Amino acid sequence: MTPFGQKLRELRANQDLTQQQLAQQIGVTPAYLSALEHGHRGRPSFYLVQRIIGVLGVIWDEAEELTRLARLSHPKVTIDTSGLNPVATELANLLADKIETLSPDILQELLVRLKSDGTQT
Repeated sequence: MTPFGQKLRELRANQDLTQQQLAQQIGVTPAYLSALEHGHRGRPSFYLVQRIIGVLGVIWDEAEELTRLARLSHPKVTIDTSGLNPVATELANLLADKIETLSPDILQELLVRLKSDGTQT
């Protein structure tokens, strides 16, 4: 599941909508919506995100958050490390090889560290 898919499912559930109901309202198939929620489709288009925001009545900060999560929710990431420090290439490859074996706690710790401004805590 992607961050966008998780948030979409949460918003949909909060409004007691089935996937079929929401899919119909935003103009996609229920299968596509299910795949989007489960991270089996690429990131949604800006246009689709705007339709979802409109149908669900999401406003302000929550709409911004949903748009941000959509940008960060491509399930098949490619990292180009050409021209970077060799350590960057090693890190990218190790992460690709081991990400599915990392615990949720370690994933969260890595995410927090990568989101930080680079200062040591």
